[in-house]
Amino acid sequence: MRFLTAFLLSAVLLASGDARAAGPQRIVSAGGDITEIIYQLGAGDRVIAVDSTSTFPAEAAGKEQIGYIRRLAAEGILSLQPDLLIAAHDAGPPPAVEQLKAAGLRVELAPKGDSLAGVQQKIRFVGDVLAMPEAAGTLAEQLETDMQGASEVARAVPENTRVIFVLNTRDGAPLVAGAGTAADAIIGLSGGVNAVTGFEGYKPMSQEAIISAAPDVLLMMSQTLDRIGGIDAMLARPEFSLTPAGKNRRFVAMDGILMLTFGPRLPEAVRELATALTKTEQSD
Repeated sequence: MRFLTAFLLSAVLLASGDARAAGPQRIVSAGGDITEIIYQLGAGDRVIAVDSTSTFPAEAAGKEQIGYIRRLAAEGILSLQPDLLIAAHDAGPPPAVEQLKAAGLRVELAPKGDSLAGVQQKIRFVGDVLAMPEAAGTLAEQLETDMQGASEVARAVPENTRVIFVLNTRDGAPLVAGAGTAADAIIGLSGGVNAVTGFEGYKPMSQEAIISAAPDVLLMMSQTLDRIGGIDAMLARPEFSLTPAGKNRRFVAMDGILMLTFGPRLPEAVRELATALTKTEQSD
């Protein structure tokens, strides 16, 4: 499927060479989803710098770094002499973004999108900004086809599999994902049910509330699990060990960028999480 996608995109790019040449040539990209889209469209050679969340593909991670997407420094970006900053919707801080605009830099912020339709919208947005609408259309259509296969895997997840996403466990109460988060969205797309109800965003949750939520599966970024010392350290905490997930050692650790970015690899993320949720044993 990837070879087919690459072939189709190559054909479109050859047919739209003039449009490509007319697009921005020195691009700073902020946001892992945006950077992945740029590379999937075949314009990675025009990227001169990326933010710290742009770790895929490997070629992107090797570019000049501009720091974290929400802590951008206008002076550093301007020193690179770009002709475009294209970024995710939450790029900031706002004064830095305004300073870049005031300096005459073209700044484009992509729409938020934690769904298939949202990712397709981001792809078409990037395609328009880079003067590559045909390539973007092809990629958006291929994404929908790939998601159909991933959704088949998600349908095999046992009904009402309750999942709790733990962002971190520092500073007291664990920080977990409520409604309206990327974690909540990926859980739903992958056939699970968010065990956290009653609030939106990422918020601390008490020991009693986590036990009462009774998650069947603990979901974490692999980076988080490594940082806290592994699953045994996680299950040393009673708020997790006393849940069905803790008692059965059912946990899933995934790469955070893949899981929460909502870019062109969304079908891969859904397939990986759904496959893990169908298992009755622990996930490594």
